[in-house]
Amino acid sequence: MSHGQSSWGIFGIFLGFITGAVWLLLAGSGTYTQFFELLGLGNLGNILNILIAIIGFLAFIVFGLFVFKEAWRRSR
Repeated sequence: MSHGQSSWGIFGIFLGFITGAVWLLLAGSGTYTQFFELLGLGNLGNILNILIAIIGFLAFIVFGLFVFKEAWRRSR
């Protein structure tokens, strides 16, 4: 494999993008908070919800950048 090429296929990159978007949407809707409260974690559920939202946002941005770069490269 030469320098600068990724071993991931476009499907793997797009799957990471969609997964990050789903995590972000579920965290934003409060689904995780309700689930953690159902488990009895209380305030820890809010903290975990924020961490999941941050991870989802980062995955959305990073994999979105990879999707954009791949689309840019294939459009040439």
